[in-house]
Amino acid sequence: MKKYRFGIDIDGTVTTPSSLLPHINRKFGCNLVLDDIREYDLTAAFDVDPDVFHDWYKETEAEICLGSSVQKYAKLILEDWQRKQAELYYISARGPEVLDATLEWFRREQIPYDHVELIGSHRKIETARRFGTDVFFEDKHDNAVDLHEELGIPVILFDTPYNRDVVPDGVIRVHTWKEADEWIQQHFFASTVR
Repeated sequence: MKKYRFGIDIDGTVTTPSSLLPHINRKFGCNLVLDDIREYDLTAAFDVDPDVFHDWYKETEAEICLGSSVQKYAKLILEDWQRKQAELYYISARGPEVLDATLEWFRREQIPYDHVELIGSHRKIETARRFGTDVFFEDKHDNAVDLHEELGIPVILFDTPYNRDVVPDGVIRVHTWKEADEWIQQHFFASTVR
Protein backbone atom coordinates (compact mmCIF):
# COMPACT_ATOMS: atom_id res chain seq x y z
CA MET A 1 0.00 0.00 0.00
CA LYS A 2 1.32 3.44 -0.93
CA LYS A 3 2.12 5.75 1.94
CA TYR A 4 0.68 9.23 1.66
CA ARG A 5 2.04 12.30 3.36
CA PHE A 6 -0.62 14.70 4.64
CA GLY A 7 0.39 18.32 5.30
CA ILE A 8 -1.78 19.71 8.08
CA ASP A 9 -2.11 23.21 9.51
CA ILE A 10 -2.78 23.33 13.26
CA ASP A 11 -4.62 26.53 14.25
CA GLY A 12 -8.17 26.72 12.93
CA THR A 13 -7.76 23.32 11.28
CA VAL A 14 -7.00 20.79 14.01
CA THR A 15 -7.90 23.31 16.70
CA THR A 16 -11.29 24.99 16.68
CA PRO A 17 -11.21 28.30 14.78
CA SER A 18 -12.61 30.06 17.85
CA SER A 19 -9.86 28.87 20.25
CA LEU A 20 -8.19 32.28 20.38
CA LEU A 21 -11.37 34.28 21.01
CA PRO A 22 -11.73 33.69 24.79
CA HIS A 23 -8.16 34.98 25.24
CA ILE A 24 -8.88 38.08 23.12
CA ASN A 25 -12.17 38.73 24.87
CA ARG A 26 -10.58 38.48 28.31
CA LYS A 27 -7.55 40.66 27.47
CA PHE A 28 -9.27 43.34 25.37
CA GLY A 29 -12.73 43.41 26.97
CA CYS A 30 -14.54 42.18 23.86
CA ASN A 31 -17.40 39.77 23.29
CA LEU A 32 -16.28 38.41 19.94
CA VAL A 33 -17.74 35.22 18.50
CA LEU A 34 -16.50 33.39 15.42
CA ASP A 35 -19.09 34.99 13.12
CA ASP A 36 -17.54 38.39 13.96
CA ILE A 37 -14.25 37.32 12.38
CA ARG A 38 -14.66 38.11 8.67
CA GLU A 39 -10.96 38.50 7.84
CA TYR A 40 -7.95 36.41 8.77
CA ASP A 41 -6.52 39.58 10.36
CA LEU A 42 -8.23 39.41 13.74
CA THR A 43 -7.58 43.09 14.50
CA ALA A 44 -10.10 44.03 11.80
CA ALA A 45 -12.88 42.72 14.08
CA PHE A 46 -12.30 45.04 17.06
CA ASP A 47 -10.63 48.29 17.99
CA VAL A 48 -7.01 47.54 18.86
CA ASP A 49 -3.64 48.79 17.69
CA PRO A 50 -2.16 45.95 15.57
CA ASP A 51 1.25 46.40 17.23
CA VAL A 52 -0.29 46.12 20.71
CA PHE A 53 -2.15 42.99 19.60
CA HIS A 54 0.99 41.47 18.06
CA ASP A 55 3.05 42.09 21.21
CA TRP A 56 0.33 40.61 23.43
CA TYR A 57 -0.03 37.58 21.14
CA LYS A 58 3.70 36.86 21.14
CA GLU A 59 3.82 37.10 24.96
CA THR A 60 0.78 34.83 25.34
CA GLU A 61 1.23 32.45 22.41
CA ALA A 62 2.44 29.43 24.40
CA GLU A 63 -0.50 29.74 26.81
CA ILE A 64 -2.90 30.08 23.87
CA CYS A 65 -1.40 27.01 22.19
CA LEU A 66 -1.80 24.95 25.34
CA GLY A 67 -5.39 26.10 25.85
CA SER A 68 -6.65 25.39 22.33
CA SER A 69 -9.51 22.96 21.89
CA VAL A 70 -9.54 20.20 19.27
CA GLN A 71 -12.12 20.19 16.49
CA LYS A 72 -14.77 17.51 16.81
CA TYR A 73 -13.70 14.13 15.34
CA ALA A 74 -10.22 15.41 14.35
CA LYS A 75 -8.38 13.07 16.74
CA LEU A 76 -10.32 9.94 15.73
CA ILE A 77 -9.97 10.66 12.02
CA LEU A 78 -6.26 11.47 12.25
CA GLU A 79 -5.72 8.22 14.17
CA ASP A 80 -7.57 6.32 11.44
CA TRP A 81 -5.50 7.94 8.69
CA GLN A 82 -2.28 7.13 10.50
CA ARG A 83 -3.39 3.48 10.87
CA LYS A 84 -3.92 3.47 7.11
CA GLN A 85 -0.29 4.49 6.67
CA ALA A 86 -0.76 8.23 6.11
CA GLU A 87 2.16 10.24 7.47
CA LEU A 88 0.87 13.25 9.40
CA TYR A 89 3.15 16.28 8.88
CA TYR A 90 1.94 19.39 10.68
CA ILE A 91 3.17 22.58 9.03
CA SER A 92 2.18 25.64 11.02
CA ALA A 93 2.75 29.39 10.94
CA ARG A 94 3.49 29.17 14.67
CA GLY A 95 7.06 30.15 15.46
CA PRO A 96 9.70 27.71 16.68
CA GLU A 97 9.66 29.39 20.10
CA VAL A 98 6.37 27.58 20.87
CA LEU A 99 7.53 24.13 19.76
CA ASP A 100 7.66 22.78 23.33
CA ALA A 101 4.13 24.05 24.09
CA THR A 102 2.89 22.67 20.77
CA LEU A 103 4.37 19.21 21.36
CA GLU A 104 3.01 19.21 24.92
CA TRP A 105 -0.45 20.00 23.51
CA PHE A 106 -0.16 17.14 20.96
CA ARG A 107 0.80 14.70 23.73
CA ARG A 108 -1.87 15.91 26.16
CA GLU A 109 -4.63 15.80 23.54
CA GLN A 110 -3.24 12.52 22.14
CA ILE A 111 -3.22 13.86 18.60
CA PRO A 112 -1.15 11.56 16.39
CA TYR A 113 1.75 13.05 14.43
CA ASP A 114 4.82 12.00 12.52
CA HIS A 115 6.44 15.42 12.31
CA VAL A 116 5.71 18.98 13.50
CA GLU A 117 7.29 21.90 11.65
CA LEU A 118 6.72 25.42 12.99
CA ILE A 119 7.90 27.81 10.30
CA GLY A 120 6.98 31.18 11.79
CA SER A 121 5.36 32.29 8.51
CA HIS A 122 2.12 31.77 6.64
CA ARG A 123 4.07 30.93 3.48
CA LYS A 124 3.97 27.15 3.60
CA ILE A 125 4.63 26.27 -0.04
CA GLU A 126 8.35 25.57 0.23
CA THR A 127 7.96 23.51 3.39
CA ALA A 128 5.10 21.49 1.90
CA ARG A 129 7.19 20.96 -1.26
CA ARG A 130 10.27 19.93 0.73
CA PHE A 131 8.27 17.32 2.65
CA GLY A 132 6.48 16.07 -0.48
CA THR A 133 2.93 16.45 0.80
CA ASP A 134 0.21 14.75 -1.23
CA VAL A 135 -2.66 16.82 0.20
CA PHE A 136 -2.85 19.78 2.57
CA PHE A 137 -5.39 20.79 5.24
CA GLU A 138 -5.76 24.52 5.87
CA ASP A 139 -8.10 27.27 7.13
CA LYS A 140 -6.42 30.33 5.56
CA HIS A 141 -7.94 31.03 2.14
CA ASP A 142 -4.90 32.43 0.35
CA ASN A 143 -2.68 29.65 1.74
CA ALA A 144 -5.09 27.04 0.43
CA VAL A 145 -5.23 28.59 -3.04
CA ASP A 146 -1.45 29.15 -3.22
CA LEU A 147 -0.63 25.62 -2.04
CA HIS A 148 -2.96 24.13 -4.63
CA GLU A 149 -1.80 26.35 -7.50
CA GLU A 150 1.93 26.13 -6.75
CA LEU A 151 2.14 22.44 -5.85
CA GLY A 152 -0.75 21.02 -7.86
CA ILE A 153 -2.07 19.10 -4.84
CA PRO A 154 -5.59 19.04 -3.45
CA VAL A 155 -6.14 21.29 -0.44
CA ILE A 156 -8.93 20.72 2.05
CA LEU A 157 -10.14 24.13 3.27
CA PHE A 158 -12.02 24.10 6.57
CA ASP A 159 -14.85 26.61 6.20
CA THR A 160 -14.88 29.62 8.54
CA PRO A 161 -16.42 33.11 8.30
CA TYR A 162 -12.95 34.50 7.48
CA ASN A 163 -12.20 32.31 4.44
CA ARG A 164 -15.33 32.38 2.30
CA ASP A 165 -13.85 33.86 -0.87
CA VAL A 166 -14.24 31.79 -4.04
CA VAL A 167 -11.84 28.85 -4.37
CA PRO A 168 -10.59 27.12 -7.52
CA ASP A 169 -11.18 23.49 -8.37
CA GLY A 170 -8.68 21.52 -6.35
CA VAL A 171 -9.42 23.44 -3.16
CA ILE A 172 -12.14 21.46 -1.45
CA ARG A 173 -14.23 23.34 1.11
CA VAL A 174 -15.44 21.24 4.05
CA HIS A 175 -17.37 22.16 7.18
CA THR A 176 -16.34 19.27 9.43
CA TRP A 177 -13.63 16.70 9.90
CA LYS A 178 -16.17 14.05 8.88
CA GLU A 179 -16.56 15.79 5.50
CA ALA A 180 -12.77 15.93 5.16
CA ASP A 181 -12.60 12.23 5.98
CA GLU A 182 -15.23 11.34 3.36
CA TRP A 183 -13.20 13.13 0.69
CA ILE A 184 -9.92 11.55 1.81
CA GLN A 185 -11.43 8.05 2.00
CA GLN A 186 -12.74 8.40 -1.55
CA HIS A 187 -9.58 9.91 -3.08
CA PHE A 188 -6.77 8.30 -1.06
CA PHE A 189 -8.03 5.14 0.66
CA ALA A 190 -10.75 3.91 -1.71
CA SER A 191 -9.09 0.53 -2.08
CA THR A 192 -8.53 0.16 1.67
CA VAL A 193 -11.07 -1.88 3.61
CA ARG A 194 -12.51 0.25 6.43
